[in-house]
Amino acid sequence: MMLTPAEAEFTIGQHLTGLPIESLPLTQAVGAILRENIYAERDAPPFDRVAMDGIALRAASVARGVREFAVQGMQAAGAAPLTLESDSNCIEIMTGAMLPQGCDAVVPIEQISMSNGAAQLQANARVDAYLNVHRRGSDSRQGALLLASGARLAAPDIAVAASAGMARVRVSAQPAIVVISTGDELVEPGEAIRPYQVRRSNVYGVVAALKARGFTRVADDHVQDDAAAIEARLKQHLATHDTVILSGGVSMGKLDLIPQVLQRLGVRQIFHKIAQRPGKPMWFGVAPSGTTVFALPGNPVSTLVCLARYVVPALDRAMAVAAKAPERLALGKAVTVNHSLTFFLPVKLQTDEWGRTWANPSPTNGSGDFTALAGTEGFVELPAGAAELAKGFVATLYRW
Repeated sequence: MMLTPAEAEFTIGQHLTGLPIESLPLTQAVGAILRENIYAERDAPPFDRVAMDGIALRAASVARGVREFAVQGMQAAGAAPLTLESDSNCIEIMTGAMLPQGCDAVVPIEQISMSNGAAQLQANARVDAYLNVHRRGSDSRQGALLLASGARLAAPDIAVAASAGMARVRVSAQPAIVVISTGDELVEPGEAIRPYQVRRSNVYGVVAALKARGFTRVADDHVQDDAAAIEARLKQHLATHDTVILSGGVSMGKLDLIPQVLQRLGVRQIFHKIAQRPGKPMWFGVAPSGTTVFALPGNPVSTLVCLARYVVPALDRAMAVAAKAPERLALGKAVTVNHSLTFFLPVKLQTDEWGRTWANPSPTNGSGDFTALAGTEGFVELPAGAAELAKGFVATLYRW
Protein backbone atom coordinates (compact mmCIF):
# COMPACT_ATOMS: atom_id res chain seq x y z
CA MET A 1 0.00 0.00 0.00
CA MET A 2 1.34 3.42 -0.96
CA LEU A 3 2.13 6.04 1.64
CA THR A 4 0.10 9.23 1.81
CA PRO A 5 2.04 12.49 1.41
CA ALA A 6 1.87 13.09 5.17
CA GLU A 7 3.14 9.55 5.87
CA ALA A 8 5.94 9.98 3.32
CA GLU A 9 7.05 13.25 4.90
CA PHE A 10 7.02 11.69 8.37
CA THR A 11 8.93 8.63 7.17
CA ILE A 12 11.61 10.76 5.55
CA GLY A 13 11.98 12.69 8.80
CA GLN A 14 12.62 9.44 10.68
CA HIS A 15 15.63 8.62 8.50
CA LEU A 16 17.49 11.93 8.39
CA THR A 17 20.93 12.55 9.85
CA GLY A 18 21.46 15.96 11.43
CA LEU A 19 24.13 18.10 9.82
CA PRO A 20 27.22 19.10 11.83
CA ILE A 21 27.75 22.51 13.42
CA GLU A 22 30.37 25.01 12.30
CA SER A 23 31.45 28.40 13.61
CA LEU A 24 31.26 31.30 11.17
CA PRO A 25 32.15 34.99 11.45
CA LEU A 26 29.09 37.23 11.29
CA THR A 27 30.10 38.50 7.86
CA GLN A 28 29.65 34.98 6.46
CA ALA A 29 26.59 33.89 8.46
CA VAL A 30 23.70 35.56 6.62
CA GLY A 31 21.25 32.90 5.47
CA ALA A 32 22.75 30.27 7.77
CA ILE A 33 20.73 28.32 10.35
CA LEU A 34 21.59 29.29 13.90
CA ARG A 35 22.52 26.37 16.19
CA GLU A 36 22.82 28.21 19.49
CA ASN A 37 20.71 30.64 21.49
CA ILE A 38 21.93 34.22 21.59
CA TYR A 39 21.30 36.26 24.72
CA ALA A 40 21.54 39.99 25.37
CA GLU A 41 25.03 41.00 26.48
CA ARG A 42 23.68 44.14 28.23
CA ASP A 43 20.45 46.01 28.70
CA ALA A 44 19.19 47.56 25.47
CA PRO A 45 19.64 50.45 25.38
CA PRO A 46 22.54 49.98 27.81
CA PHE A 47 21.97 53.49 29.22
CA ASP A 48 19.36 56.25 29.10
CA ARG A 49 19.92 57.18 25.47
CA VAL A 50 19.18 60.60 24.01
CA ALA A 51 16.74 60.30 21.10
CA MET A 52 16.96 63.87 19.69
CA ASP A 53 19.56 66.51 18.98
CA GLY A 54 18.88 69.43 21.34
CA ILE A 55 19.49 70.26 24.98
CA ALA A 56 19.32 68.11 28.09
CA LEU A 57 17.95 69.65 31.26
CA ARG A 58 15.95 69.00 34.40
CA ALA A 59 12.20 68.92 33.70
CA ALA A 60 11.37 70.29 37.17
CA SER A 61 13.13 73.54 36.27
CA VAL A 62 10.76 74.09 33.35
CA ALA A 63 7.80 73.22 35.55
CA ARG A 64 8.88 76.07 37.86
CA GLY A 65 8.75 78.48 34.93
CA VAL A 66 12.38 78.66 33.81
CA ARG A 67 12.50 79.16 30.02
CA GLU A 68 16.12 80.16 29.45
CA PHE A 69 19.14 78.06 30.37
CA ALA A 70 22.88 78.66 30.26
CA VAL A 71 24.63 76.16 28.00
CA GLN A 72 27.11 74.43 30.28
CA GLY A 73 28.77 72.32 27.60
CA MET A 74 28.23 69.79 24.83
CA GLN A 75 28.01 66.03 24.95
CA ALA A 76 28.38 63.83 21.88
CA ALA A 77 27.50 60.17 21.38
CA GLY A 78 30.24 57.92 22.68
CA ALA A 79 31.46 60.40 25.31
CA ALA A 80 31.33 59.89 29.07
CA PRO A 81 28.32 61.68 30.57
CA LEU A 82 28.66 65.19 31.87
CA THR A 83 27.01 66.25 35.13
CA LEU A 84 24.52 69.12 35.20
CA GLU A 85 25.92 71.74 37.59
CA SER A 86 22.83 73.87 38.12
CA ASP A 87 19.07 73.80 37.58
CA SER A 88 19.49 76.92 35.45
CA ASN A 89 21.97 75.15 33.15
CA CYS A 90 21.46 72.83 30.20
CA ILE A 91 23.81 70.66 28.17
CA GLU A 92 23.86 70.66 24.40
CA ILE A 93 23.29 67.04 23.45
CA MET A 94 23.52 64.80 20.36
CA THR A 95 21.33 61.87 19.34
CA GLY A 96 22.71 58.61 20.73
CA ALA A 97 24.55 60.18 23.63
CA MET A 98 24.13 59.05 27.23
CA LEU A 99 21.76 61.31 29.16
CA PRO A 100 23.93 63.60 31.33
CA GLN A 101 23.79 63.07 35.07
CA GLY A 102 21.28 65.35 36.72
CA CYS A 103 19.19 65.66 33.52
CA ASP A 104 15.93 63.86 32.87
CA ALA A 105 14.56 65.37 29.66
CA VAL A 106 15.63 66.49 26.20
CA VAL A 107 14.20 69.42 24.24
CA PRO A 108 14.63 69.07 20.46
CA ILE A 109 16.72 71.66 18.66
CA GLU A 110 13.63 72.70 16.67
CA GLN A 111 12.00 73.96 19.90
CA ILE A 112 14.85 76.14 21.17
CA SER A 113 16.69 79.30 20.15
CA MET A 114 20.41 79.64 20.86
CA SER A 115 21.95 83.07 21.57
CA ASN A 116 25.01 84.28 23.51
CA GLY A 117 25.65 80.94 25.19
CA ALA A 118 22.06 80.47 26.32
CA ALA A 119 19.16 78.32 25.13
CA GLN A 120 15.68 79.84 25.10
CA LEU A 121 12.67 77.52 25.00
CA GLN A 122 10.17 78.43 22.30
CA ALA A 123 6.50 78.85 23.16
CA ASN A 124 5.60 75.43 21.71
CA ALA A 125 8.20 73.57 23.78
CA ARG A 126 6.65 70.99 26.11
CA VAL A 127 8.94 69.35 28.64
CA ASP A 128 8.17 66.26 30.70
CA ALA A 129 10.42 63.90 32.61
CA TYR A 130 12.27 61.56 30.22
CA LEU A 131 10.78 63.18 27.15
CA ASN A 132 12.85 62.21 24.07
CA VAL A 133 14.87 59.73 26.12
CA HIS A 134 15.11 56.05 25.22
CA ARG A 135 15.17 54.51 28.70
CA ARG A 136 17.75 51.94 29.68
CA GLY A 137 16.48 48.36 29.26
CA SER A 138 13.22 49.42 27.60
CA ASP A 139 13.97 47.18 24.58
CA SER A 140 15.43 44.16 26.36
CA ARG A 141 17.20 43.23 29.56
CA GLN A 142 20.62 41.70 30.01
CA GLY A 143 20.39 37.94 29.57
CA ALA A 144 17.15 38.07 27.57
CA LEU A 145 16.83 35.58 24.68
CA LEU A 146 17.33 37.55 21.46
CA LEU A 147 17.66 34.78 18.85
CA ALA A 148 16.64 31.15 19.27
CA SER A 149 18.44 28.17 17.78
CA GLY A 150 16.87 27.19 14.46
CA ALA A 151 16.44 30.71 13.12
CA ARG A 152 17.56 31.46 9.59
CA LEU A 153 19.83 34.48 9.97
CA ALA A 154 18.60 37.46 7.97
CA ALA A 155 20.15 40.94 8.00
CA PRO A 156 18.34 42.10 11.18
CA ASP A 157 19.41 38.91 12.98
CA ILE A 158 23.04 39.53 12.08
CA ALA A 159 22.75 43.02 13.56
CA VAL A 160 21.15 41.60 16.72
CA ALA A 161 23.96 39.05 17.09
CA ALA A 162 26.53 41.82 16.68
CA SER A 163 24.76 43.90 19.34
CA ALA A 164 25.11 40.92 21.69
CA GLY A 165 28.88 40.97 21.17
CA MET A 166 28.99 37.84 19.02
CA ALA A 167 31.90 37.99 16.58
CA ARG A 168 31.15 34.43 15.44
CA VAL A 169 28.06 32.23 15.62
CA ARG A 170 27.49 28.48 15.60
CA VAL A 171 25.41 27.44 12.61
CA SER A 172 24.48 24.33 10.65
CA ALA A 173 27.06 23.32 8.10
CA GLN A 174 25.79 23.53 4.53
CA PRO A 175 24.89 20.11 3.10
CA ALA A 176 26.78 18.96 0.04
CA ILE A 177 24.04 18.30 -2.54
CA VAL A 178 24.27 16.87 -6.04
CA VAL A 179 21.40 16.93 -8.51
CA ILE A 180 21.60 14.24 -11.19
CA SER A 181 19.56 13.79 -14.35
CA THR A 182 19.48 10.57 -16.35
CA GLY A 183 18.37 9.90 -19.90
CA ASP A 184 19.72 9.67 -23.44
CA GLU A 185 17.08 12.10 -24.67
CA LEU A 186 18.33 15.10 -22.65
CA VAL A 187 20.37 17.84 -24.34
CA GLU A 188 21.94 20.87 -22.65
CA PRO A 189 20.53 24.33 -23.40
CA GLY A 190 22.53 25.97 -26.17
CA GLU A 191 23.57 22.72 -27.82
CA ALA A 192 22.22 21.41 -31.13
CA ILE A 193 19.11 19.33 -30.61
CA ARG A 194 17.44 16.62 -32.73
CA PRO A 195 13.68 16.30 -33.26
CA TYR A 196 13.43 13.33 -30.90
CA GLN A 197 15.36 14.94 -28.04
CA VAL A 198 14.37 17.37 -25.26
CA ARG A 199 16.22 19.97 -23.27
CA ARG A 200 17.80 19.13 -19.93
CA SER A 201 15.68 21.56 -17.90
CA ASN A 202 14.68 19.76 -14.68
CA VAL A 203 18.08 20.04 -13.06
CA TYR A 204 18.25 23.76 -13.76
CA GLY A 205 14.93 24.23 -11.98
CA VAL A 206 15.98 22.08 -9.02
CA VAL A 207 19.35 23.79 -8.59
CA ALA A 208 17.73 27.22 -8.86
CA ALA A 209 15.10 26.31 -6.26
CA LEU A 210 17.75 25.06 -3.83
CA LYS A 211 19.98 28.10 -4.25
CA ALA A 212 17.01 30.44 -3.87
CA ARG A 213 16.37 28.83 -0.48
CA GLY A 214 19.91 29.41 0.73
CA PHE A 215 21.64 26.14 -0.15
CA THR A 216 25.06 27.00 -1.55
CA ARG A 217 26.90 23.68 -1.99
CA VAL A 218 24.87 22.39 -4.94
CA ALA A 219 26.45 20.51 -7.86
CA ASP A 220 24.80 18.87 -10.86
CA ASP A 221 25.57 15.95 -13.16
CA HIS A 222 24.06 14.03 -16.06
CA VAL A 223 24.34 10.32 -16.86
CA GLN A 224 23.14 8.39 -19.90
CA ASP A 225 20.71 5.47 -19.64
CA ASP A 226 23.44 2.89 -18.97
CA ALA A 227 23.38 0.85 -15.77
CA ALA A 228 27.16 0.59 -15.46
CA ALA A 229 27.67 4.32 -16.03
CA ILE A 230 24.93 5.22 -13.58
CA GLU A 231 26.36 2.87 -10.95
CA ALA A 232 29.89 4.23 -11.29
CA ARG A 233 28.76 7.87 -11.10
CA LEU A 234 26.36 7.27 -8.22
CA LYS A 235 29.02 5.42 -6.24
CA GLN A 236 31.23 8.49 -6.49
CA HIS A 237 28.46 10.93 -5.53
CA LEU A 238 27.28 8.82 -2.59
CA ALA A 239 30.80 8.96 -1.16
CA THR A 240 31.16 12.72 -1.49
CA HIS A 241 27.71 14.22 -0.84
CA ASP A 242 25.24 14.43 2.02
CA THR A 243 22.20 14.40 -0.27
CA VAL A 244 21.72 12.96 -3.74
CA ILE A 245 18.73 14.14 -5.78
CA LEU A 246 17.93 12.26 -8.99
CA SER A 247 15.50 13.27 -11.69
CA GLY A 248 14.15 10.47 -13.87
CA GLY A 249 14.58 6.71 -14.10
CA VAL A 250 12.28 5.68 -11.22
CA SER A 251 9.12 4.50 -13.00
CA MET A 252 8.37 1.02 -14.36
CA GLY A 253 10.06 1.07 -17.78
CA LYS A 254 12.98 -1.10 -18.85
CA LEU A 255 15.30 1.90 -18.78
CA ASP A 256 14.12 3.11 -15.35
CA LEU A 257 17.32 1.81 -13.82
CA ILE A 258 17.71 3.93 -10.70
CA PRO A 259 16.08 1.67 -8.04
CA GLN A 260 18.04 -1.43 -9.03
CA VAL A 261 21.33 0.47 -9.29
CA LEU A 262 20.81 2.01 -5.86
CA GLN A 263 20.07 -1.42 -4.45
CA ARG A 264 23.37 -2.78 -5.85
CA LEU A 265 25.17 0.14 -4.19
CA GLY A 266 23.72 -0.77 -0.82
CA VAL A 267 21.29 2.11 -0.60
CA ARG A 268 18.35 0.95 1.51
CA GLN A 269 14.97 1.66 -0.01
CA ILE A 270 12.68 3.30 2.54
CA PHE A 271 9.74 3.67 0.19
CA HIS A 272 8.87 3.77 -3.50
CA LYS A 273 5.70 5.54 -4.67
CA ILE A 274 3.41 7.96 -2.87
CA ALA A 275 -0.36 8.20 -3.26
CA GLN A 276 -0.25 11.54 -5.05
CA ARG A 277 -0.57 13.13 -8.45
CA PRO A 278 1.77 14.27 -9.91
CA GLY A 279 4.90 12.61 -8.53
CA LYS A 280 3.58 9.16 -7.64
CA PRO A 281 6.80 7.19 -8.52
CA MET A 282 9.06 9.07 -6.06
CA TRP A 283 11.71 6.88 -4.39
CA PHE A 284 13.52 7.56 -1.11
CA GLY A 285 16.40 5.70 0.51
CA VAL A 286 19.46 5.98 2.74
CA ALA A 287 23.02 4.87 1.96
CA PRO A 288 25.17 3.07 4.58
CA SER A 289 27.10 6.34 4.99
CA GLY A 290 23.91 8.17 5.94
CA THR A 291 23.62 9.97 2.61
CA THR A 292 19.95 10.52 1.78
CA VAL A 293 18.78 9.75 -1.74
CA PHE A 294 15.70 11.33 -3.28
CA ALA A 295 14.90 9.84 -6.68
CA LEU A 296 12.24 12.05 -8.23
CA PRO A 297 10.08 11.30 -11.27
CA GLY A 298 11.44 12.74 -14.51
CA ASN A 299 8.37 14.67 -15.64
CA PRO A 300 9.18 18.34 -14.95
CA VAL A 301 6.11 19.21 -12.86
CA SER A 302 6.53 16.03 -10.81
CA THR A 303 10.18 16.86 -10.16
CA LEU A 304 9.51 20.34 -8.78
CA VAL A 305 6.44 19.24 -6.81
CA CYS A 306 8.38 16.48 -5.04
CA LEU A 307 11.30 18.82 -4.43
CA ALA A 308 9.12 21.42 -2.70
CA ARG A 309 6.89 18.92 -0.88
CA TYR A 310 9.56 16.55 0.46
CA VAL A 311 13.19 17.36 -0.33
CA VAL A 312 13.39 20.98 0.84
CA PRO A 313 11.55 20.28 4.12
CA ALA A 314 13.89 17.35 4.73
CA LEU A 315 16.98 19.47 4.12
CA ASP A 316 15.63 22.14 6.46
CA ARG A 317 14.99 19.52 9.12
CA ALA A 318 18.52 18.11 8.79
CA MET A 319 19.82 21.66 9.29
CA ALA A 320 17.64 22.01 12.43
CA VAL A 321 15.53 24.83 11.00
CA ALA A 322 12.86 25.84 13.50
CA ALA A 323 9.51 24.34 12.50
CA LYS A 324 6.92 26.74 11.11
CA ALA A 325 3.17 26.40 10.84
CA PRO A 326 2.04 25.35 7.35
CA GLU A 327 1.07 28.21 5.05
CA ARG A 328 -2.66 28.02 4.42
CA LEU A 329 -4.60 29.88 1.73
CA ALA A 330 -8.12 29.86 0.35
CA LEU A 331 -8.84 28.90 -3.24
CA GLY A 332 -9.75 31.89 -5.40
CA LYS A 333 -11.95 29.75 -7.65
CA ALA A 334 -13.94 26.55 -7.36
CA VAL A 335 -12.07 23.37 -8.31
CA THR A 336 -13.45 19.98 -9.29
CA VAL A 337 -11.26 17.14 -8.00
CA ASN A 338 -11.79 13.67 -9.39
CA HIS A 339 -8.67 11.78 -8.37
CA SER A 340 -8.19 8.80 -6.11
CA LEU A 341 -4.83 10.28 -5.06
CA THR A 342 -3.87 13.47 -3.27
CA PHE A 343 -3.74 16.16 -5.93
CA PHE A 344 -1.17 18.95 -6.15
CA LEU A 345 -2.53 21.97 -8.04
CA PRO A 346 -0.24 24.85 -9.14
CA VAL A 347 -1.56 28.27 -8.14
CA LYS A 348 -0.97 31.95 -8.73
CA LEU A 349 -1.44 34.26 -5.76
CA GLN A 350 -3.64 37.33 -6.03
CA THR A 351 -4.49 39.96 -3.43
CA ASP A 352 -7.93 41.52 -3.63
CA GLU A 353 -9.01 45.06 -2.75
CA TRP A 354 -9.60 43.99 0.87
CA GLY A 355 -6.01 42.82 1.27
CA ARG A 356 -6.93 39.13 1.19
CA THR A 357 -4.60 36.78 -0.69
CA TRP A 358 -6.19 34.02 -2.76
CA ALA A 359 -4.69 30.91 -4.36
CA ASN A 360 -5.96 30.97 -7.94
CA PRO A 361 -5.76 27.58 -9.71
CA SER A 362 -3.35 27.42 -12.63
CA PRO A 363 -3.58 23.79 -13.83
CA THR A 364 -1.01 22.24 -16.10
CA ASN A 365 -1.64 20.14 -19.20
CA GLY A 366 -0.22 17.09 -17.45
CA SER A 367 2.98 16.54 -15.46
CA GLY A 368 5.14 17.25 -18.50
CA ASP A 369 3.75 20.76 -18.98
CA PHE A 370 6.63 22.67 -17.45
CA THR A 371 5.76 25.95 -19.19
CA ALA A 372 2.46 26.26 -17.31
CA LEU A 373 4.38 26.76 -14.07
CA ALA A 374 5.68 30.16 -15.17
CA GLY A 375 4.16 32.84 -12.98
CA THR A 376 2.93 30.41 -10.32
CA GLU A 377 4.09 30.72 -6.70
CA GLY A 378 3.78 27.05 -5.86
CA PHE A 379 0.98 24.53 -5.44
CA VAL A 380 -1.76 23.60 -3.01
CA GLU A 381 -2.41 20.11 -1.67
CA LEU A 382 -5.98 18.94 -2.30
CA PRO A 383 -7.56 15.81 -0.79
CA ALA A 384 -8.18 12.66 -2.76
CA GLY A 385 -11.68 11.81 -3.93
CA ALA A 386 -14.35 13.17 -6.22
CA ALA A 387 -15.51 16.52 -4.92
CA GLU A 388 -16.35 20.08 -5.90
CA LEU A 389 -14.12 22.32 -3.79
CA ALA A 390 -15.76 25.73 -3.54
CA LYS A 391 -14.04 29.09 -3.67
CA GLY A 392 -12.73 29.71 -0.18
CA PHE A 393 -11.69 26.09 0.43
CA VAL A 394 -8.55 26.38 2.57
CA ALA A 395 -5.54 24.30 1.53
CA THR A 396 -1.85 24.09 2.41
CA LEU A 397 0.44 26.03 0.07
CA TYR A 398 3.93 24.84 -0.88
CA ARG A 399 6.10 27.45 -2.59
CA TRP A 400 8.52 26.56 -5.34
